[in-house]
Amino acid sequence: MHPETSDRYQGLPPYPLAGIPETRRRLLEEGVDVIDLSAGDADLAPPPAAIKGLQEAVEDPAMSRYPFNLGLAEFREEVVGWMKRRFGVDVDPGKELLPLIGSKDGIAHLPFGFLDPGDAALIPDPGYQPYKGGVWLAGGDPILVPLKRENQFLIPLEELPRDDVERSKILYLNYPNNPTTALAPRSYLEEAVDFCHAHDLLLVYDNAYSEIAFDGYRPPSILEIDGGREVSLEFHSFSKTFNMTGWRMGWAVGDAALIGVLAKVKSFMDTGAFLGIQAACAATLRAWDDWVPGNIEIFRKRRDAAVEGMLEQGFDAEKPKATMYLWVPVPTNETSMEFCRRALEQEGVIVLPGSSMGKGGEGYFRIALTTTEERLRLAASRLGRLLA
Repeated sequence: MHPETSDRYQGLPPYPLAGIPETRRRLLEEGVDVIDLSAGDADLAPPPAAIKGLQEAVEDPAMSRYPFNLGLAEFREEVVGWMKRRFGVDVDPGKELLPLIGSKDGIAHLPFGFLDPGDAALIPDPGYQPYKGGVWLAGGDPILVPLKRENQFLIPLEELPRDDVERSKILYLNYPNNPTTALAPRSYLEEAVDFCHAHDLLLVYDNAYSEIAFDGYRPPSILEIDGGREVSLEFHSFSKTFNMTGWRMGWAVGDAALIGVLAKVKSFMDTGAFLGIQAACAATLRAWDDWVPGNIEIFRKRRDAAVEGMLEQGFDAEKPKATMYLWVPVPTNETSMEFCRRALEQEGVIVLPGSSMGKGGEGYFRIALTTTEERLRLAASRLGRLLA
């Protein structure tokens, strides 16, 4: 006999990718040519600077000591320099920056420092599931706000019910957005910062896709916005930009007091990211100018190939200016889960049903640009057969 699981555990939704790896393995064993476009996990190599930096770091015994929250001073300094070059913002390396074991680590643990039972958080729906999971496990109430096409997939701040706003302590925003690929105009970010000041809200700004942008678009930092630093924590990740999803490294920047809360929570949860990884990531940031533009150009070509292929097959596929995804309306009279299940079983193509990222995602599916242009076009042609 085992003890019963907690109400909090039982209240967690299934994770969006739950079951997909097992199904993929089964189909491959059956000889099916599977095209997996579900996870935002590119098939590309990390920067050579990252690999070389890690190789050198692991030979240094000092890198195997406890990192704790302080981490590697070199990493903090490189992040500060990059934030200045990229966004024009100054960050105190000791007080306004915290290394993370991937941005997911900080995002999921943050609510434990701010929410009591009865407190709520405003969460985009669909959205990255650790927003809701972190709030729920911390004892808070997730208030899911649908992201609608007619609102450009932005949270309509002034239309939110007053009661929901008054009992909320956190607002989550993620632009460029996963999964909708939406962008937030600077005027909207200014409105969001003012809104958080007016209602005493912590703005959690998930900027994991700040560097995967096309056609001249340059996503901003929330710290660029007047008043943004005082109410915000911004999260960055090495996973998407640098093809380093498994390395688990990111950081948070923002107000020193807010950083201090997250640092204290994490001190009871972990002892920090491996110092060797931090050294490698410091080298990666130094190589940004030489390496990142070429990697983004690969994603741009993939985006163009995928959009063209989907349009040729009759899908309503818009060309996003950022992220590594397409957000496509389901064109048939079935749920997103039913459509994606048919895609998998009949055509060997794995795409993510919108409903798996929240009820607000129903009616859409997400394609990740995680394979070659040729394979993306092949996937589009296979998906097109589902419309016959």
